[in-house]
Amino acid sequence: MTDRPSQETHPWRKPLIVIEMLALVVLIGSMALLGRQGPEGDPVHAAWLLLPAAASLVVFLCFLGLMYLRWIASAGGTTGRRQKLLFSLLALTLLGLWAYAIAQTWHSLP
Repeated sequence: MTDRPSQETHPWRKPLIVIEMLALVVLIGSMALLGRQGPEGDPVHAAWLLLPAAASLVVFLCFLGLMYLRWIASAGGTTGRRQKLLFSLLALTLLGLWAYAIAQTWHSLP
């Protein structure tokens, strides 16, 4: 037997994938752009770091949204409070790590 994916996918799945991929393109492009600006000797202005920071946050949020759809919403009413609590803890941990990395980046700027 082959397991076929369900034809009834959540309506937020495709928009989240599209937004995540666009944010990933913006993130990679902005990092490449910042990589070209730094070696000339002029320090990169901190405001330019807002673009990759915002793009990485959108990538994280879309990833978490897709993970929620895969783990919690696809199970329907069979998921309990325990699974939602574990997902919430995982999401908070990932967002906390993102916030810590962004704070350390801004703190390390001259």
